[in-house]
Amino acid sequence: MRIASVNVNGVRAAAKKGMGGWLATATPDVICLQEVRAPLDITAPLLGEGWHVVEQPCEIKGRAGVAIASRTPLTDVVAGVDALGGVTGEPVHTGRWIEGTVESPSGPVRVVSVYHHSGTAGTPSMDDKYALLDAATARMAALRAAYEHVVVMGDINIAHTENDIKNWKGNLKSAGFLPEERAYLDRWIEAGWVDVHRTLEGPKPGPYTWWSMRGQAFDNDAGWRIDYQHASPALAAKATAVRVDRQASWDSRWTDHAPLVVDYTL
Repeated sequence: MRIASVNVNGVRAAAKKGMGGWLATATPDVICLQEVRAPLDITAPLLGEGWHVVEQPCEIKGRAGVAIASRTPLTDVVAGVDALGGVTGEPVHTGRWIEGTVESPSGPVRVVSVYHHSGTAGTPSMDDKYALLDAATARMAALRAAYEHVVVMGDINIAHTENDIKNWKGNLKSAGFLPEERAYLDRWIEAGWVDVHRTLEGPKPGPYTWWSMRGQAFDNDAGWRIDYQHASPALAAKATAVRVDRQASWDSRWTDHAPLVVDYTL
């Protein structure tokens, strides 16, 4: 089972810029999308035929939103307040969460697509981010208790370690690399979740998954690794390959992120 995750930075824009070509060559069985910025009746047709799609949009038009697309039907779909409680109930809150079950030859796999907004250090938006991280942490514990095979993936907007951000020294006080944010990922690992990408790549700088559209960040590979697949130990043990589908050149980018693709033998 090939499972991919990507922040599309607006599914309509991504479709116009080349998302369909990537889908055709990457051949994922399941793909989690973040920042779709469109309702389901627009998102699903843009992905093409043969996909079963579920989505949690954002109440604010043109903002956030997460989706899961699967080649087989998704069951037991839960999103937003039903999964995380009232923390996601405020219309101004752009953090989003949706989960569903897909079948595999080894049994059910619980799949989660999540978006944590970036936040701004020292502002109420960071309080919102921490509240969502607290709720997500609690939900992740419940998922581990309920499912053998589960993977939580998406744009977390946190670089975990110095290996996950090119200019880490210059971002020690920046949102996305604050000690308080990184501590959440520490707790997830301590609780038994496996960062599949880092585990298969080993301890080294990158590979990054996001680069600013401004300046020479992409050409200089001055990126951040802020997109993750955190899997339960049983599922992580079945991961055989990982890659970041970084576009070949700046002008061929269809999003400011690159898809994170993991193959699991199920």
